[in-house]
Amino acid sequence: MSESFHYGGQAVIEGVMMRGAHRMAVAVRDPDGEIVTRSEALDPALYSGPISRIPLLRGLIMLWDALGLGTKALMWSAEVASGEATDQGAFKGALGLTTVLALALGVGLFMLLPGFLVSLIPFPLPALVSNLLEGLVRLGLVVAYIWAVGRMREMARVFAYHGAEHKAVNGYEAGAPLTVAAIQAHSTAHTRCGTSFLLTVVVISVLVLAPFGRPPLGWLILSRLLALPLIAGLAYEWIHLSARLSDQRWMRWLTAPNLALQRLTTREPDDGMIEVAIRALEMVLEGEA
Repeated sequence: MSESFHYGGQAVIEGVMMRGAHRMAVAVRDPDGEIVTRSEALDPALYSGPISRIPLLRGLIMLWDALGLGTKALMWSAEVASGEATDQGAFKGALGLTTVLALALGVGLFMLLPGFLVSLIPFPLPALVSNLLEGLVRLGLVVAYIWAVGRMREMARVFAYHGAEHKAVNGYEAGAPLTVAAIQAHSTAHTRCGTSFLLTVVVISVLVLAPFGRPPLGWLILSRLLALPLIAGLAYEWIHLSARLSDQRWMRWLTAPNLALQRLTTREPDDGMIEVAIRALEMVLEGEA
């Protein structure tokens, strides 16, 4: 596995968060046009310890940590982009509440609601048909949610920074120099994107939940909750594998829907956004060197 495999990140408000094997960094453009940065070390027990080599378990732990890091970076970027200082006590409280609410919303909307909606069908369906239909409803909710978020004017720049993050990682992994012109030439699609993870969860959920059949509504909801860690862990392993085998034609064919879905969450960035993404990546590389 190449060392460059570790690099990825996410868009934040007027900036980009990058994460490597050992460090994360956030770069944000403030109201004066200056790039403000912050960096911190990642927990070595999670990212380079024994846990990082245990299939399924590593996915759950890293996904949870990524949720916390991403939320913290997002809230810090909002503070920098607005030019307003935030009380640290209130910040930590809001961070915890936001993380819990985001997780609850995701589980409720994308895991529990589809099963409930399918249960409302007034005539019986074969278990396999019901589970496939539930998967289609889940996919429809994911796509509709992403599309609706993308229609918000404020999100257009966030999605453009998302494109800048992908271009920077793609360029670095291709061996391109970290200059605006060189990075701008690369694609806004990337195999390890969180958008790809969402679609992978939808597909794997159909496969994992099919053996459960169609139990009564209470047991159906409980089965979705109990199966969620397994589904998330398998989705992480698939994304991990697909990135390693991305040069194989059959794998490119299998991941094509994931890359197509990313068109909803990325926009072409301007040069200033590329500059911010490069700065965040450089900070990670400098820290890990």
